[in-house]
Amino acid sequence: MNDHISSSLDSQGISLPSSATESDNLVPGRPDNSALFLQDLVLDSLDVEHFLNDLARFAVRYLSEPDREVLCGVTLLRPRHAETVASSSEAALTLDEIQYSFGDGPCLTAARTQEMVHVRDTRTDERWPEYFTAIAEHSILSILGVPIPLEGEADCALNLYSSTANAFTSEATHAAGVFAHEASSSLRLAVRIAHLSDKQTHLNAALESRTIIDLAAGIIMGQNKCSQAAAIKILKSASNGRNMKLRDIAARVVSSVSDQTPTTHFD
Repeated sequence: MNDHISSSLDSQGISLPSSATESDNLVPGRPDNSALFLQDLVLDSLDVEHFLNDLARFAVRYLSEPDREVLCGVTLLRPRHAETVASSSEAALTLDEIQYSFGDGPCLTAARTQEMVHVRDTRTDERWPEYFTAIAEHSILSILGVPIPLEGEADCALNLYSSTANAFTSEATHAAGVFAHEASSSLRLAVRIAHLSDKQTHLNAALESRTIIDLAAGIIMGQNKCSQAAAIKILKSASNGRNMKLRDIAARVVSSVSDQTPTTHFD
């Protein structure tokens, strides 16, 4: 592997485990060590976006050659989420963001169709003329969009860019396909963890709202000598009358008798 690429990757905080530090053990088509390393990335990542950025930087090391360094971005289209942009560098991020601004392009197509998209020369390819014109000043001449299969979890693709025309040979496209296949298991795990985290966050928010509403209802019950059902009805009436969320009305009631923010105890 290219020493410049290795140094760049190391400077960004991505270091290979001892079992994958030898270049002859980390080459396209040899999934052993890279698959293990990708699994480690999931465990070390704070969230999906963090994992994807590490994945993009690792892809650069995996797929670049001494005479052909690639840029890499990652497109992740999750249900009810906007596309996630991850990148190996600011240059890759810029190229992805330009593509998103058009709403279409080789990498978005690869993510949506789950089919590899190969642009051999942006100067002669006629599929996305406006996008190719927009990135002309960035000296990108070939692009490879490589789908990462996630089996319904989301739509995802690697976005590979090169400043050389016809940079992605049959060997390079095969290597990219192998890498995407290796990455799919780790990314599925990262996405599922993110789904669980989202659900936990929403559950905690719901419980906290319920706590505030119940406290407010208790205060109204004490003040009006009424039932819980009647207190909730009073809160809902105030919510509708003032066009405010029920939780916000409840919070006002609670703050009227205490200057401390109520907390939900899960123990």
